[in-house]
Amino acid sequence: MIALGCDHGGYDLKVEVIKYLEEKNIPYKDFGCEGHESVDYPEYARKVANAIVDGQCDKGILICGTGIGISIAANKVKGIRCALCSDCFSAEATREHNNANILALGGRVVGPGLAIKIVDTFLNTEFSNDERHIRRINLIEE
Repeated sequence: MIALGCDHGGYDLKVEVIKYLEEKNIPYKDFGCEGHESVDYPEYARKVANAIVDGQCDKGILICGTGIGISIAANKVKGIRCALCSDCFSAEATREHNNANILALGGRVVGPGLAIKIVDTFLNTEFSNDERHIRRINLIEE
């Protein structure tokens, strides 16, 4: 299950991501927000991050205006590796090398077409299980 969260700056892109997930029959849980009214992104980052750490969801997608603030907030939660990606190469690399469990997107940075390609890449790329990447992730977790 995919955990979704956004602030007002990411709401429109979250709607597009939901359409993609529904078309692909990918289960998700939407932790908000629900519109364009100004909200505080750390609340939604925390909800999504905690859903992953608690085992309710496998991966997450967070969206704010730039993706920067919401990714910083998510990475404050122990066990979260949230990567801000604006291209497919980064989405693939962060899954293969970092085993990132949350993708962050900037709703004012990437358009919906590219965003969906990034989401698709992130969700369909497996962690490499390479010993050097495991060692590095363990160092991050320490």
